[in-house]
Amino acid sequence: METLNYEIHINAPIQKVWDLLWDQETYPIWTQFFMPDSQMKSDWKIGGKTYFLDKAGNGMVSTIESLDEPHEVVFRHLGTLKDGVEDTESKEVKDWSGAEEKYFLRSIDENTTEVRAITHINGEYEEHMNNGFNQGFAMLKNLAES
Repeated sequence: METLNYEIHINAPIQKVWDLLWDQETYPIWTQFFMPDSQMKSDWKIGGKTYFLDKAGNGMVSTIESLDEPHEVVFRHLGTLKDGVEDTESKEVKDWSGAEEKYFLRSIDENTTEVRAITHINGEYEEHMNNGFNQGFAMLKNLAES
């Protein structure tokens, strides 16, 4: 697995940026560059369930490893969800299960927030992730600063 890092400075307070990252209304806007109509459903509990889904309701099953709002959230990807069935045991899933996606927010000053994402991926998805995070973070910056 490869580790990819993304970072952006946003001229907005940390709580506003956190809220824009995870709000049900704004999450699909900044994540559209990964997949149109993306959605995230989470119980926001460490060890609980989080789903990263497409518009058909298929996607990834994950859990939260670490949570310190509005500074940090670490997701660990466990498997897939397809047609309502979770798969955490197949060989295809086991090849990448346990990969993490980490978000760190830091107040540089009262109105500037540094957002950093670190993700583990199979190399074949590097271009997709680069496009998603680079364009997505630019959109997040636009949302926060407008």
